[in-house]
Amino acid sequence: MESTSFKISNYKFTRTVLDFSFYKEGEINVSFAVSGTFIKSSSIFELRFTIIAKSEDLADAFASVDCESIFELTPISSLAEVPDSFYTNSIEIIFPYLRAYVTIITAKSNVRPIILPTLNLSALNKPLKHHTNEIE
Repeated sequence: MESTSFKISNYKFTRTVLDFSFYKEGEINVSFAVSGTFIKSSSIFELRFTIIAKSEDLADAFASVDCESIFELTPISSLAEVPDSFYTNSIEIIFPYLRAYVTIITAKSNVRPIILPTLNLSALNKPLKHHTNEIE
């Protein structure tokens, strides 16, 4: 059996929303949303990763960042062949970029920078797998 390899070929931040009227000093609750699309014809996996930050006790988010990244997988020809390890590893690869971006944009907003902690995001592999579709 041939092993699967993959590499990130591109990423971009497609949407950034900051609304500091919903920000207050103190604890920050961070949530994540992940989804993907496997493009069968090119063995490309598009990962969409969103970070949502809320101040404790407030319902509305003060920060939301969407990132889209492209991974090339070989020798994969269908979604069923994507190994489970890819779902975890792709998230772990892109998270540091998102984390740094959140710090930079909040620091440039003349507020105390939001520094997200280093996190174990392996629990996101199942939601990513569940929210991934395949197209030709």
